Amino acid sequence: MTVIAIEEHWTTPELTAALDGLPEEQRDDSLALNGLGDARVRLEDIGDARIAAMGEQGIDVQVISLAPPATGPLRPADAVALSRRANDIAAEAVRRHPSRLRAMATLPMADPGAVVGELERAAGLGLVGAMVYGRTGATALDDPRYDDLFAAAAALRLPIFIHPQIPPRAVREAAYSGFDEMTELGLATFGWGWHLEAAVAALRLIVRGTFDRHPDLQIVLGHWGELLPFWSDRTNSLARIAGLQRSVSDTIRSNIHLTCSGMLSPALLHHALEVTTIDRLLFSTDYPFQHPTAADLSQFLGEFASDEDRQKFTAGNARQLFDIQL
Repeated sequence: MTVIAIEEHWTTPELTAALDGLPEEQRDDSLALNGLGDARVRLEDIGDARIAAMGEQGIDVQVISLAPPATGPLRPADAVALSRRANDIAAEAVRRHPSRLRAMATLPMADPGAVVGELERAAGLGLVGAMVYGRTGATALDDPRYDDLFAAAAALRLPIFIHPQIPPRAVREAAYSGFDEMTELGLATFGWGWHLEAAVAALRLIVRGTFDRHPDLQIVLGHWGELLPFWSDRTNSLARIAGLQRSVSDTIRSNIHLTCSGMLSPALLHHALEVTTIDRLLFSTDYPFQHPTAADLSQFLGEFASDEDRQKFTAGNARQLFDIQL
């Protein structure tokens, strides 16, 4: 059985240095999470050590993408340069390990005018999608300046992965403060805030009519959909108010794919199957931040109703969505 993991992260020392060098008011505090334990060492390796770790977990293919916050907080010129550099490095890693790696593009979202060109260049390098965030500075992903990105992604048949990001400082102060520094960071990121940010970004795209304008656009959300699919009784009311052609839940079933991000919970799997179809579910481990073992994976895969469904989840859906041919 082939296993393709589609949310697996990496980074470069050059990008980390650029992000660390930003003025305090522009710095993304979630970068600290990339340095916990052995995460930094694992993130910076997209060669033999990573391939060995994949073997231990029973992962055949990783689709790699830059760890948060990627190039989003950088100045436009730096974002363009380091996004290009990251895409070149990723493409070279895939060239060296064609049976084990694929890669998503990094886009210079701080320079909206450069985004489509870099997506098209990355596609020419063989990259199979792009990872973005819900906000760049104060500019939301659904801002009209990014609509050309979604048109291009739909035309190129490249999925866009919306990754969580830390909330704005004002939101953090209002909703996540009052604890010690690390607890506040945890609340604002992996414990809660990250996931609301990604869900809001996806919901804003839907309400903006993005999928009505670009019906072929495909989006990926991690962590079983970042809470969004499970709230359709409320979010569906937005479609009528916003004048959308379809309900929110219909859009989720036709334009959004969900990946588990290493959360191997049978309850979440079965809940996901109640709100969407098996054809919309994808496997991932959120490497190196989550460490499910081969035994963990084997136990979880026993939850699927059939071999056909299990194979769709582990590889078939990813092959189709990302056009992965091995």
